[in-house]
Amino acid sequence: MPKTEFEEPRWSREIGRYNGVKSQFILWGNIHDIYPIEIGGESTTLPLPIYLERVLERDGYELILRFQPLFGFEILRGSPESFRALTGLDINGEEQKQATLQRVAEILRQLLERKETPVAVLVSFGSRLSQAHPQSELNEFFYRTWRMMLNSVPYVAKGSGDRVVRHNLLIWLLDKENDLPPWYTLDNPRAHTLAIPRPDHGARERVIDNCAKRMTGYADLPAERVEEKKALFLDQTGGMFATEIIAISQIARKEKIPFEQIDEAIRRYKIGLTENPWAKVSRRTYENAFAALSSRVIGQTAAVNHSVDALKRSMFNLSGAQFSRLSQKPKGVLFLAGPTGVGKTELAKSITELIFGSGGNYLRFDMSEFSHEHADQRLLGAPPGYVGYEGGGQLTNAVREKPFSLILFDEIEKSHPKILDIFLQILDDGRLTSGRGETVWFSECLIVFTSNLGMFRRGPNGDERLVTPEMEYGEIRQSILGSIENFFKFQINRPEILNRIGDNIVVFDFIRPGVAGAIFDKMLGNIVYKVWDSHKIKLEFAPETLSRIRDLSCADLGMGGRGIGNAMEKYIVNPLARALFDMGATPGTYRATAMDEENGLARLTLERV
Repeated sequence: MPKTEFEEPRWSREIGRYNGVKSQFILWGNIHDIYPIEIGGESTTLPLPIYLERVLERDGYELILRFQPLFGFEILRGSPESFRALTGLDINGEEQKQATLQRVAEILRQLLERKETPVAVLVSFGSRLSQAHPQSELNEFFYRTWRMMLNSVPYVAKGSGDRVVRHNLLIWLLDKENDLPPWYTLDNPRAHTLAIPRPDHGARERVIDNCAKRMTGYADLPAERVEEKKALFLDQTGGMFATEIIAISQIARKEKIPFEQIDEAIRRYKIGLTENPWAKVSRRTYENAFAALSSRVIGQTAAVNHSVDALKRSMFNLSGAQFSRLSQKPKGVLFLAGPTGVGKTELAKSITELIFGSGGNYLRFDMSEFSHEHADQRLLGAPPGYVGYEGGGQLTNAVREKPFSLILFDEIEKSHPKILDIFLQILDDGRLTSGRGETVWFSECLIVFTSNLGMFRRGPNGDERLVTPEMEYGEIRQSILGSIENFFKFQINRPEILNRIGDNIVVFDFIRPGVAGAIFDKMLGNIVYKVWDSHKIKLEFAPETLSRIRDLSCADLGMGGRGIGNAMEKYIVNPLARALFDMGATPGTYRATAMDEENGLARLTLERV
């Protein structure tokens, strides 16, 4: 990682450039972070007030103070005598600490209008003034400081041979630009507003250089390996605060994670857990994945094979590795498409239980509930100032609570196109920012989409089938893939979504007659077990009765396995419950000898054996 030459941030340089023509600066944004600075040729990091004190001292300011609501003034540079000479107050006295805003405004006027000593005052926590003082006081205070700004007169610094001109400065430190009234800065050439962004590449590099040297194992690594790990540290902390970078190094030192494993320290900071369920999945689990999933999702060999490949990629953390060796994309992504009732949702549940040992890490979002334009606020949380802001978003809250999860977005085509922007960020960066400004990481998640695209097309005479059970699987697959491509590229004009999904579209086949029998047998086994487990009733079927029920249940495969289950409810579950109730059945063995229908109502004849 080649060293980036240290450069002072633009907003910092502009204070020095404009302090002769502007009397007030409004700094907003990333004001609670720490900032790299060079002092005596050595790089270090400082909180913003101390950082500004060093910058202002360099520019010739002799008395630098900070004002905080409820705590009054404190000296960052200069002497208490200078403060007393200008204001007549003791810097440690209760009079100035308990002063009203009107009195604070008067103290500011005394400090800033005098030219004997170059003065700069920082107003820390300016966004919190309204919480510490009544609104009536606040309005008058803003008017007084605004008037001070308009009346400020620059002066020539004493002893400056090149006639340096400067203003005494009032510097506001705000969370948001609009924390001051709009009229305060609107069309006002006397104020200069500067946004303070999160650390850029160069700033993060400086912080990482300082942190890495204090981590375990740093001195033992070859120089080439050190630079490689610094590059990884730099890449995986993009968009993070400098404070967070230091927190990662502190976690590494506390938990004895060597610098060579800095990615593990980053993962623990992002996710907040030391246990990694992915690391606990045995090789045997992956080896047996096909058999385990096929026992749950019957007759979908191609789909299960594709899914197992995705799981093996996640085992070696290879998701997105072709694009970047430092990829922080989700563990895997699958787009499950095909007919209804063929096992798409069941496959997602099966994968969850296979990897995590239970269904507790399965998060499902029905995207038909997110069909209107502003539905993204339900997933991410409402923006600041809107109702529900404090509650956060359904998706971001769920992932923060369970960072190791399979997330199923069911029937993705029914969501509003604006929602797709959320998926772009998840698939690209592996993270989202909630409405509350919190970063939520998806790098330990499996992302699964399901869709019924390609099954029907709306025509002049109603919906028309695009694929039928009579078609071969290869023909079905090509037709559905073409429909998905047409939907994203031409109907909603979002080809970038399809590009992120890549070759991870898994097309399911219809339930074929041979497979239908196996699904029927499995569901029947569930019924027989349930009756025995709950009531100790052993259920048997006469061969001809069972054959008839099987034929009726598997007659229409248009609704897939779900349709078989619905038919079994009609021909087995309902008549069985009715017969057992009418017989006053007690524990024992019962045999179904006949099944008949009358006016569409199935009846089951039971005999106690």
